[in-house]
Amino acid sequence: MSQRARVIELYKTLLYLGRDWPNGFDFFRKRLHGAFMKNKDEKDPEKIEKLIAHAQYIVKEVETLYMLKKYRTLKRRYYRDG
Repeated sequence: MSQRARVIELYKTLLYLGRDWPNGFDFFRKRLHGAFMKNKDEKDPEKIEKLIAHAQYIVKEVETLYMLKKYRTLKRRYYRDG
């Protein structure tokens, strides 16, 4: 898969994950768009690979935050003391 295709796939994945962002989807979309536009003129393949790796890390972090939120909600729902 080309770097361009991977970047587009990451953008779409992050956009999808942003639907449930606490500050709202519009806030998340603007910040995401700004982050991607900041590096749009990058030509160095090694630098692009580092940026892709960082974006993949961000995807994992956002997924982890959502899982933690879900866990805490379920814990509060079923265990009133904790």
